[in-house]
Amino acid sequence: MKELYIKHIAAVLDLRDWQVENCTALFEDGATIPFISRYRKERTGGLDEVSIAEIRHWSDVFAELEKRKTTVLETIEAAGALTDKLKSSIENCVDARELEDLYLPFKPKRRTRATVAKEAGLEPLADSIFEIRISDPEKEAGKYLNEAVPTVEAALAGAKDIMAERINETASVRDTVRGMLRRRRLVSKPTKKASSPEALKYKGYFEISDPLATMPAHRLLAALRAEAEGFISLRIDSDAEKCGNKIYYDYCQEKKYPPKAVAVQVREAVDDAFKRLLEPSISNEVIREAKERADIESIKVFGENLRQLLLAPPVGQKRMMAIDPGFRTGCKVVCLDAQGNLLHNETIFPHPPANEKVKSIKAVSDMIARYGIEAIAIGKGTAGRETEAFIRMVPMPETVKIYPVSEDGASIYSASEVAREEFPDYDVTVRGAVSIGRRVMDPLAELVKIDPKSLGVGQYQHDVDQSLLKEKLDNTVESCVNSVGVNLNTASRHLLGYVSGIGPALAENIVQYRAENGAYRSRQDLLKVKRLGDKAFEQCAGFLRIPGAENPLDNSAVHPEAYHIVGKMARSLNVKPSELISNEELCSRINPADFVEGEFGLPTINDILKELVKPGRDPRESAKEFEYASDIHSIEDLHPGMELPGIVTNITAFGAFVDIGIKQNGLIHVSQMGEKGLRDPSKVLKLNQQVRTVVLNVDLERNRIGLRLLK
Repeated sequence: MKELYIKHIAAVLDLRDWQVENCTALFEDGATIPFISRYRKERTGGLDEVSIAEIRHWSDVFAELEKRKTTVLETIEAAGALTDKLKSSIENCVDARELEDLYLPFKPKRRTRATVAKEAGLEPLADSIFEIRISDPEKEAGKYLNEAVPTVEAALAGAKDIMAERINETASVRDTVRGMLRRRRLVSKPTKKASSPEALKYKGYFEISDPLATMPAHRLLAALRAEAEGFISLRIDSDAEKCGNKIYYDYCQEKKYPPKAVAVQVREAVDDAFKRLLEPSISNEVIREAKERADIESIKVFGENLRQLLLAPPVGQKRMMAIDPGFRTGCKVVCLDAQGNLLHNETIFPHPPANEKVKSIKAVSDMIARYGIEAIAIGKGTAGRETEAFIRMVPMPETVKIYPVSEDGASIYSASEVAREEFPDYDVTVRGAVSIGRRVMDPLAELVKIDPKSLGVGQYQHDVDQSLLKEKLDNTVESCVNSVGVNLNTASRHLLGYVSGIGPALAENIVQYRAENGAYRSRQDLLKVKRLGDKAFEQCAGFLRIPGAENPLDNSAVHPEAYHIVGKMARSLNVKPSELISNEELCSRINPADFVEGEFGLPTINDILKELVKPGRDPRESAKEFEYASDIHSIEDLHPGMELPGIVTNITAFGAFVDIGIKQNGLIHVSQMGEKGLRDPSKVLKLNQQVRTVVLNVDLERNRIGLRLLK
């Protein structure tokens, strides 16, 4: 990568040039973000995954910018207009908008008013006025009359069209206008469609007047959605006179003050350029720019929510009953073994209209006993609360825990090709229930099968830049999978596909090899997998676990490239490498500095020692049982002052939504979270966190519930 780009990335991210340079070199060598973050700390100065992901994002941005520069230079050169100065400006450009400003005068365009004026021979007149080579424009215009330009007025109008286009295509002018509009307000007004009932939810956006630079992301995205749906129109309150004055003042500073007659023509060209050309294009650009910032903020929130969802506490390998609740169609019940395999399914009808409560209690009780059920997962959708209340009536061992589970994405999974492959002989209701149960056992392993946008944790996810969103979500899933580690002998191909350096094709080959040859006995067996070479092995090996492997390091995060260092550590204490594992006392006697060698610096040695003490440690917490308030079933049951338990279901820039056991989630606004919440709600609350709240207000008309967080 060019030094120019490396320095810019370092400045933007507040990093050292060498950190950026080394990261980009590792990317070019095929390294992934998790691998670089975990196993190449010496090369990056210990950068975390967030910083490394940002470097990769900017690397991709500049790769595209470099391609665009090539196109621009070729086009301008073909037109015979490429000067050394212009070429240098383009080559040293690090901003896409600046590049497009430089290209604009040479960009092929449709026929414009200026084009017509030039065809009529009026460009020399425009030049003489704009360059102040004359003092009497009207007299000069008389020299350019012809059949196409019959009057002086027509000649001057054409000359002003040419000057207006020239002003519009001047990079410094566009930059000035851009800066001024960024500081203005975004204003709206309702359209005729605003009187329709569908517009009610956007009522708060009918007459906004917000500074664009500080407008909250969620508010801007909501306003843009309201405009897209036709309920409001948006514009920047640009103050044409002030902008025109600034453009004209800068012109006078550069050209010296023109005679009055020339000044009139130039000022009219400036005003026309702003109103007809500059203001429409740059207003749209500045709004897009603000939306890009809002997208980044919203995508960041989505990414953090997804991380928390994927790293939610697992119940672990327990025999599970999972229930997809329903009224008329009944409750679909499945029983799973400790590995998540489907053992049994049936439908019970404990609710109206069937009301087979006694029969359903016996059926559930029998299944709990027959399959040794240790935990019960109940979907939180329609009939979820009623089903939970019913299940708590069933006699069962006290050790059986009950977990309410979000159903978001379960229906998407159940109808997917993935689900059809897993359960070709079962319908979507059975598949959905299995997904509900498995996501309690291991949320990460199950949720990676579902498009993150279907998991209900995003903010305006359909309104933001979809390619940027995909990049962020893919990085997040990859980060979560690799931070936890993956059991090579039990992981699905979907989970394996997110492991560093593997991807879908190699994941398929890994599973196929396992099916044909039995369980992997060592990490080295991976090299026998079709198309899995040394580079892929380097990237993935440290994130894969093999419980019961002959070499216990194969069930740890110690990378095979560092096994020899563990051997040296063991020999220094006259013990076997296996004796170091989980032995904190022995490990404490090792001096990390004694084992630094080559590319294995202190950061890596310290990581190895931490891993030896707690090999393969799962960073996730353990799942906790939860129960809603038993006397709350609908929004009508609520009144201010009530204290209620709840589960955080979504976190946004303006607050957190909490499931309190009814159809509508309540909102804890940032102002009701304390001082930390005002700064960043994610610093106070986490997704799926169990909380205590107080009801502040209930809006029955709009189905809105205001809550306050209790400490």
